Amino acid sequence: MSLTQIAIDTLAKNDRGGFTIPTAGLYPYQWNWDSAFIALGIATYDMDRAWAEVTSLLEGQWPDGMIPSIIFRSDDPDYFPGPSRWGKTPGPIPSTGVSQPPVLTTAVMQLTGTGSNRDTARRAEVFDQLFAYHKWFHDNRTAKGIVATVHPWETGRDNCPEWNIGLDLMQVAPDLAPYTRMDNKHVDASFRPTQEQYDKYLTIIQFGQSVGWDQRRLTEEGPFLMADPNIHFILLRADKDLLAMARDLGKSADVVAAIEGWIAKGEAASDFLWSEELGAFTARDIRTGAFSKGFSNCSPLCFYADTGTPEQRARILENLQRIASKVDYMLPSWDPDADEFEPQRYWCGPVWPQMNFMVAQGLAETGEDTLAQLIRDDLCRAIEKSGFWECFNPLTGEGCVGKNFSWTAAVWLSWQHETKLKGVA
Repeated sequence: MSLTQIAIDTLAKNDRGGFTIPTAGLYPYQWNWDSAFIALGIATYDMDRAWAEVTSLLEGQWPDGMIPSIIFRSDDPDYFPGPSRWGKTPGPIPSTGVSQPPVLTTAVMQLTGTGSNRDTARRAEVFDQLFAYHKWFHDNRTAKGIVATVHPWETGRDNCPEWNIGLDLMQVAPDLAPYTRMDNKHVDASFRPTQEQYDKYLTIIQFGQSVGWDQRRLTEEGPFLMADPNIHFILLRADKDLLAMARDLGKSADVVAAIEGWIAKGEAASDFLWSEELGAFTARDIRTGAFSKGFSNCSPLCFYADTGTPEQRARILENLQRIASKVDYMLPSWDPDADEFEPQRYWCGPVWPQMNFMVAQGLAETGEDTLAQLIRDDLCRAIEKSGFWECFNPLTGEGCVGKNFSWTAAVWLSWQHETKLKGVA
């Protein structure tokens, strides 16, 4: 059976009727940014089902505009922390109390790019909800002029060493309720975050509950507050796509001006993330100003957001070339020359399909075709060697963490479809 058919079968097996889980057992719910990438993969063979992936995610949007990181349509005892641990949240469906990188708007832009009446109608159908989501980020997560994050899980890069700066400043809540992790029952514990990290993740959740999930208080008073290049660049790209959508739909001058203001703010804020020492955009603690000490796989998303000075971009490219000489499969999630690089531990080193997808897209769009192709080809080689895993060891290409993974299948399908459209054998 071809890998393309296996990818389609993987998505079908993970379909739960209108939404798709990342993989059975380990992740039994609908995840925010997973669904955006999954929709792009499903669109290669069933556009109506792909659109249902988008609209089902929007069903969980909170009244204030936030789209949570996870939507809980059940309480699966095989997953922790589930809805009972997050407590009562204000959305229409039980959910987490934090969000995830807002790639959804860019996915909608790509799904509806033919200019047909149907695509225009689909954009119009979801525009107001997308606008409200972006407004939520700018209103509720801005600190010192940049959109920040209150929880490593909100970044999508749970245990990346970048977050140790903020986590090290935290204390585990002395009254933290006891809990039993379920993730380590599904996968090797050496692939997953440490117990101390988990205690601090749960401490943040406990604080969120204590303020009734008041998002401004969570940002201003919570125990963790960092600026994240992943959220920053994905939101900046999404703001630009939202602006194009607003103009295409003939939205009011006030709406257009609001989005233009967000974009101007985002462009100006990029320098806050620039570490001259590293020659990279990197995470930064909001309260202390401390930068992280390594090059991550979201630093090159400046190309995806089409931002950064020529000098900054040149240094990013130099870092990418350096890292390519250190690994057999690009792009590792953490710098192999930095402390705490672990090639198989979640966000401490492995190659992540959705990140390669965005980085390669940004590089290609800005004329860096050779590096873009390398990043695409290396992920495809890893998939061909190991199958559709959640992430891959950058030294060996072996699969890590979750297998039969939806966004990996979706990225494969999206790239194979794109190749066919270009008429390349």
